[in-house]
Amino acid sequence: MSHLELQWLVPLILLALVFDFMNGFHDSANSIATVVATRVLSPQFAVIWAACFNLLGPLLFEQHVAHTVGSGIIDIGIVTPRLVASALIGAIVWNIFTWYYGIPSSSSHALIGGLVGGGVYEGGLNAMVWKGILKTVAFIFLSPIIGMVLGSLTFLAIAWIFRRKTPYRVDSIFRKMQLVSSSLYSIGHGTNDAQKTMGIIFMLLVTGGVVAKGDPIPNWVILVCSGAIALGTAFGGWRIVKTMGIHITRLNPCGGFSAEVAGAVTLFGASTFGIPVSTTHTITGAIVGVGSANRYSAVRWRLARQIVWAWILTIPAAAAVAMLTELAVDLFRR
Repeated sequence: MSHLELQWLVPLILLALVFDFMNGFHDSANSIATVVATRVLSPQFAVIWAACFNLLGPLLFEQHVAHTVGSGIIDIGIVTPRLVASALIGAIVWNIFTWYYGIPSSSSHALIGGLVGGGVYEGGLNAMVWKGILKTVAFIFLSPIIGMVLGSLTFLAIAWIFRRKTPYRVDSIFRKMQLVSSSLYSIGHGTNDAQKTMGIIFMLLVTGGVVAKGDPIPNWVILVCSGAIALGTAFGGWRIVKTMGIHITRLNPCGGFSAEVAGAVTLFGASTFGIPVSTTHTITGAIVGVGSANRYSAVRWRLARQIVWAWILTIPAAAAVAMLTELAVDLFRR
């Protein structure tokens, strides 16, 4: 970056934190939908509960996901303030659109889409790091499948283990256990999602010459990103909670526990291997898995198909907004 471009460093970091806040706000349904739908916690207490564990998550894992986002999606050599701003605007616009219509889309993939759109506009297809992109795209499909399989297996295992217990007794046990499972899922959500904004800020710091590409992510970046996503979660994106916790399938405490455990295990594994997966895709797959294990007709498959289409469109839609933003800046400069 030139000296003039360095003047954009702080505003762009603040814009990245706005995205991080919106990520938490948009995705709070991921952390609280099951525990609210089963009435284990009130909505007001659930978001505070989830926010606290969102804050804890990024402090417990290595920042492998952040490095993938920061240097494994586009060539860091082409990064400019305009590219980063366009990528963040693309992701934010898509998040607002999907939040307004109550669509549980992926904030993570919106950010990846924004980076891809900005990167293609600035450097063409040669600027793409295809290994990281293909890995991310593959998990658009793999993370919900893994969540679905784990969710259904967990639910069936619990049903067999507690087969001699009365439904009232099982509900009583898992109302307490859901406090544990929801906290684990919130840790996984904070771990994987906050690291994506860490990756963006790290990309800015490397491009600005503040840190080297091989340096660890500064502690202050980890703390502010953790705080921003936790704050966003505390405000809660209520429009999506009903879609996730009620409209896809009806959950009882046992089902909610199964979905949250399945989602948490998937997210912990992805974070360990540096894969920027969608927490939305993961928990949606787990909820569908629990519903279908109960009975096939318990899942509203038409709604599930609509959600899948939103997932498929997220990366290209955010990429298009990012490219249009770059084009608008070019036209304005003429």
